[in-house]
Amino acid sequence: MHEDVERCIRAFQSKDARFDGWIFGGVVTTGIYCRPSCPVVPPKPENMRFYPSAAAAQQAGFRACKRCRPDTSPGSPEWNHRADVVARAMRLIADGVVDRDGVPGLAARLGYSTRQIERQLNAELGAGPLALARAQRAQTARLLIETTRLPMGDVAFAAGFASIRSFNATVREVFALTPSQLRDRVAKGHPPAGSGTLSLRLPFRAPLCPDNLFGHLAATAVPGVEEWRDGAFRRAMRLPHGHGVAALSPRPDHVACTLHLSDLRDLTIAISRCRWMLDLDADPVAVDDLLRTDSVLAPLVDKAPGRRVPRTVDGPEFAVRAVLGQQVSTAAARTHAARLVTAYGDPIDDPGGGLTHLFPTPSALAELDPNALAFPQSRRTTLTTLVNALATGELDLGVGSDWEEARARLATLPGFGPWTIETIAMRALGDPDAFIPGDLGIRAAARTLGLPATPAALTRRAAEWRPWRAYAVQYLWATGAHPINLLPAS
Repeated sequence: MHEDVERCIRAFQSKDARFDGWIFGGVVTTGIYCRPSCPVVPPKPENMRFYPSAAAAQQAGFRACKRCRPDTSPGSPEWNHRADVVARAMRLIADGVVDRDGVPGLAARLGYSTRQIERQLNAELGAGPLALARAQRAQTARLLIETTRLPMGDVAFAAGFASIRSFNATVREVFALTPSQLRDRVAKGHPPAGSGTLSLRLPFRAPLCPDNLFGHLAATAVPGVEEWRDGAFRRAMRLPHGHGVAALSPRPDHVACTLHLSDLRDLTIAISRCRWMLDLDADPVAVDDLLRTDSVLAPLVDKAPGRRVPRTVDGPEFAVRAVLGQQVSTAAARTHAARLVTAYGDPIDDPGGGLTHLFPTPSALAELDPNALAFPQSRRTTLTTLVNALATGELDLGVGSDWEEARARLATLPGFGPWTIETIAMRALGDPDAFIPGDLGIRAAARTLGLPATPAALTRRAAEWRPWRAYAVQYLWATGAHPINLLPAS
C-alpha cells in the first residue's frame, strides 16, 4: 500500500486511524515520521515519503513523532491473515526469535537461507530482520524507560541491547531524545511501577466487541493457569527467560494490560503474545465489510461489530486442550486440564494470588501415565501421540508454523478429525479462514438462521465468507446463549 502515494496522502490528510500500522509517513523537512492519524497538521504532500514499517522509516533516517508515537501503532493486519514466509517471519520476529537466535535462527525456523529471508523482508518491508528487531527493541526500551524505575543499564539489558552504547545511540536516533529525557517526559500522576510490574495500554483498530473475546477466554479458563477476576482476564505464561502473569481488561479505546514478569527481557514477547491472544492487530473494518455482503450475517455484524477470534498464548498447550475437549462439555474439559496442570505443571508465585501453575510442556506431559487419564482409551492414544509429536518436534504449532503443513501433520495423528484440526488452526495457528461446520454451536446457529445445516452444504455456502470464515464463526456462535458469548461480570 505504501507505493500508492495518492491513497497514502488521503489517509494522512483525513487522519484515518484505520491505516495506523499499515503505512508510515516521513516528512523530509522535519526528519520525523508519523502514523496516519497524527493530530499534527499534515505536511505538504511533496514533502512526504511513505514506508511499510516503522523500521523502514527509521532506516531511512526519520525519527519517531513525539505526538503520535507511530512505533506504538497496532501491528499490520497483513501478518495475521497471510501464511507466506514474510508473514511467518514477522510473527517470529515479534515473538523475539531474532533477539534470541539471530537471523540464522529465524531462517532455520522458516526453512530458508538467511539471504532469502533478508531479500524477501527488504523487498516487502523496506527493512531486513535485524532492522525490524532493532525497531522492536527500541519500543521495548521506551516502555521500560517510561513505566519503570529501572536503572538505564538494566533497561538496556532487558530490551535486548548488547551494550549501553548501542542502547543510547538507538534511543537518540529513533526518538530524538536521550533515555533520561524520555523518562523525564513521563506524565505527572503516573508514577513508574516496580521493577517487575508494568501497566500498559494495548491499542487496537476499532471497533472491538469484547463480549465473545473475553467471554470465551473466561468460560474456558483452566483453573490455576487462567481466571477472570475484578474485570480482567488473568493468565500465566511460560516465556523464554521465565514466566509472567498478564491481566487484561477491555476499555473503550484500548485493552488495559498489567504484566508481572520474572525477567524483564520477556517484555516484548509477553506483549506480542497478549496481542496475539486477543487478536488486536486484526482489521475489523475489512472483515465486517465482507461479512455484511451476506444478508444472513449482516444483521449479526451490525448488532455487535468488531468481533475478534479468541486465540492462545501457546499453540501446543491449546492442541492438548482441544483433545481434552473432544466430545465433552466445557466444564469437563476444564476439569481434565486442571488435573494435568496440578500433576505436571510448574508451580509459580502469582502476585494476585489466584494463579498457581504454568501449563505443562509437551516434554513434561510425555512422562504421563495414560492409564491415569479418566477418559476412553482412544482419546488416551490421541493425547499421548500428540504430546510425543510436539515433544520431539515432529509437529510445529508455533506462531511461525506453516498452517497447511500443520494441518496435514495433525491429520496423520489418530483421533484428529476436521473439528479438532480446524479448531487448532483457528485458535492456535491463527488462520482467519479456519472453519468448523460440524461444530454443534455452528449447526444450531445455521438452523436458526436458515443456513444449510450439514457440514458439506454449509461449507459450500460459506465460500463467500472467505478469507474471514473464522470471524464468521464468532458471529454464528454469538446467536447462542452459551457463556462464551458473554462478557463476564466484574
